[in-house]
Amino acid sequence: MNDKDPIKTKAHEIITFEEGDPNENPWVVGPPDTEHIEVVPYDKAWPTLFDTLSQRIASAPDIKALEIAHVGSTAVPGLSAKPVIDIDLIVEDPEDEASYIPALTAIGYTHRVREPSWYQHRMLRLNTPRVNLHIFGPDCPEHLRHLLFRDWLSGHPQDRKRYEEAKTAALSGAATVQQYNMNKQQVIREIYQRIFAHNGWIPEN
Repeated sequence: MNDKDPIKTKAHEIITFEEGDPNENPWVVGPPDTEHIEVVPYDKAWPTLFDTLSQRIASAPDIKALEIAHVGSTAVPGLSAKPVIDIDLIVEDPEDEASYIPALTAIGYTHRVREPSWYQHRMLRLNTPRVNLHIFGPDCPEHLRHLLFRDWLSGHPQDRKRYEEAKTAALSGAATVQQYNMNKQQVIREIYQRIFAHNGWIPEN
């Protein structure tokens, strides 16, 4: 890494997990419905699907994408995952929804989440194929964590296996994706601590 690498220069923010305002209502069209959640074996078609989705986003009129990144479990070769493609779309100003929401709506996405207090996060959903499109600003610590986690799991089979086991266990009693995510959060945070220690940002345990 060089001194201009955002992951290096933002290390002190990356190791701090902001929680956002607990009183903020993030739901644009109401809270999510109960849904069937499944974890399926890794599909080699996922990277190709991401490429197609990325090209369509990049070519949408008026979209000024600074970065379009495949994140989440479908971006990790060999990892079982929910069959949902997670994408981080980096734009200059997430608050300027008029600069990207209409263009994304025109290609089938629905605006579902708005969280100004949590990294100015917005999320749009595509139903077919199933996509969660996350909007962040430049060098957002949460986006940088996504990249670190993806790349770490891709190169560390033991943590990839541990995370896969946690994902399967997290299905128990989870009626919503939010419950499922909470069920595996402890393992995610433990893996992040190893990533941070490996980079010399926190002491080794």
